[in-house]
Amino acid sequence: MEGTLIIISAPSGAGKTTIVRHLLENEPSLSFSISATTRPLRGCEKEGVDYYFLSQSEFKQKIENNAFVEWQEVYNGCFYGTLKSELERVWNDGKCVLFDVDPKGGINLKNQFGTNSVSIFIMPPSIETLEERLLTRGTDCFEKIKMRVEKAREEVKLAENFDHVIQNNQLEPAKKEALRIVRSFLES
Repeated sequence: MEGTLIIISAPSGAGKTTIVRHLLENEPSLSFSISATTRPLRGCEKEGVDYYFLSQSEFKQKIENNAFVEWQEVYNGCFYGTLKSELERVWNDGKCVLFDVDPKGGINLKNQFGTNSVSIFIMPPSIETLEERLLTRGTDCFEKIKMRVEKAREEVKLAENFDHVIQNNQLEPAKKEALRIVRSFLES
C-alpha cells in the first residue's frame, strides 16, 4: 500500500464526503488524508479529525517551508492543502491514502503520483440539484452557496482529467461504483 493513493474529487455538495465515508467503512486498507485549511470550523467538525484548521499566516508559513504535497487557494483567502506529513503517517501505517480534495487539488495529486494513484470525479446530477443540496445542508450563507455553485460550473469541466467519472444521480449506486473502482485499483 505504501506509495498508493485514491483521489476523490467533486464540486462542493456533489456527495464526495459521503462516498469517502463509505469507502473508509468498507475497505480497511484505506486511511483518510486529513487536509489543512484556513476556513473556519463548521458544525461538529473536529480539529485533527476532519481538517487541520490553520490561520492564514500558519498556512503560508507551511507553504514557505515546503510542507505541502499540494495546496490551492480554493476560494478567495481560503486555502486547502495536503501536508506531506499526512502521506507519511498513512504509509507508515501500511495503508493506502484516501483523499477528499477539490478538483484542482485532485489533478495536481494525479499528476504527481501517476500510476500509483487512481482519481475519481463525482459528478452531480445537475448544477440545480447541487444548489439544492447546498441549500438543504444549511452550513453556508446564501452568498457562499452562490459562490460555490458558480465554482461548480467550472469544476465539472475538469472531470475529463480524472481516471473515472461517477454520475451521482442516486447515492447507493454511486457508492457501490466507487468501491468497485477502488478495489479494482488495489488488486492490480
